[in-house]
Amino acid sequence: MNNTNNYDMNEYIGKVRELVLSMQKPLKAHIKSYGCQLNFCDGDKLKRLASEMGFELCEDELQSDLIVFNTCAVRENAEDRAFGNIGFAKHIKEKNPNTVIALCGCMAQQEHIAEKIKKSYPFVDIVFGTSAQSHFPELLYNKLVFGRNLCDITEYNDGINEEINPLRQGFPKASVPIMYGCNNFCTYCVVPYVRGRERSRNYENILSEVKQLIKDGYKEIMLLGQNVNSYDGDITFPELLRRINDIDGDFVVRFMSSHPKDASKDLIDTVIDCEKMAKQIHLPVQSGSNAVLERMNRRYTVEKYLEIIDYARSRVPDFSFSSDILLGFPDESREDFEATLALMERVKYDNLYTFIYSKRERTKAALMPDCVTEKEKSERMGELLALQRKITTESYKRFMGKTLRVLADSESKTAENWLLGKSYEGIIVEFPGDKSLLGQFVNVKINNTKNWAVEGVVVE
Repeated sequence: MNNTNNYDMNEYIGKVRELVLSMQKPLKAHIKSYGCQLNFCDGDKLKRLASEMGFELCEDELQSDLIVFNTCAVRENAEDRAFGNIGFAKHIKEKNPNTVIALCGCMAQQEHIAEKIKKSYPFVDIVFGTSAQSHFPELLYNKLVFGRNLCDITEYNDGINEEINPLRQGFPKASVPIMYGCNNFCTYCVVPYVRGRERSRNYENILSEVKQLIKDGYKEIMLLGQNVNSYDGDITFPELLRRINDIDGDFVVRFMSSHPKDASKDLIDTVIDCEKMAKQIHLPVQSGSNAVLERMNRRYTVEKYLEIIDYARSRVPDFSFSSDILLGFPDESREDFEATLALMERVKYDNLYTFIYSKRERTKAALMPDCVTEKEKSERMGELLALQRKITTESYKRFMGKTLRVLADSESKTAENWLLGKSYEGIIVEFPGDKSLLGQFVNVKINNTKNWAVEGVVVE
């Protein structure tokens, strides 16, 4: 492998393209991504690389000559899904031995996973980690020419590669990663080990990308990072938001995922005062118990967390918050769990993403004693979800009779001639409308609420 700073990605793109275009038939590539939105952004970059190397993108892996599994390692079920798909790929390889199968992403970055693939899944041709994405053309070239199985989980220190433009999907919404990695080392999380330390993109590159997206007609910009509000690309995160807000055009800006320890009053003020910012913050709390937060190494208390909530609500009483809850952390007591329920009642989240703790190798939590049974975790999850349904059902009533600005982005799957979109408050809105409205902002007057969405009619 070429580990020097002189590596030329474009040289290998050209070499692979020559090989691919010399084949008797067009070659097809299937890129499958799992996990968070950052992973899907990486998948879009891999699609761009595959396209530039001469492959036709294909949704059917059975028809593909190149299959790339872009994996997630945050929870065990994500790894199980990936291994299931890799196992199925063995049958594809048996039918067509020339199919190249690659595994990449967070899961592949882990040494024990790379070893497992080598021993138990020898039909996987290429394994490469999160840091080696730009080296994929070199790996593929060496596989095609020399036929050897290859593994590259090197932690390259080349900075952030700005050369690969993602092959975007999902118009009129676009995701823009602004930083990578994490320095927090929460005791349950494997991200710092598979994504590395925090690296922020230069703000001028971000502004240039967003300006081009707006010029191309995109209406929603989602700024992404493992810890997005710790962004430090020569300006602060609130200042970056203000500069994006100043870009000409009609669009809305969202961001995730935030860490409460970096959520300042300046950030709250910026979100509220900038007209193009969505009036909602996703602020993962994980637990309502200070004892659990300390064992998680979250570096804030419930009281400090509530100061952020209360400040936002002092300015806008109905300001919308969503959050993550991690249930069943090692030795979570009934008292700890009830503190989480109490926090939910106090904050009244509009949306909640809930997960049961999954032991991750190399993390400190994996070594902690745990007396919470799987049955208890499952029962607590049911209790928590029931409470959140109750909170959401009641909370969404505040929108009755109000007119919300909504980006119509898809057709409803439950009703014909109905559309779906999200309001500036991050609320799912359903409304009857013609498909010609897709990709446009519309004003919807709300006349019905559910426990997961609101309904209304388009008004002028």
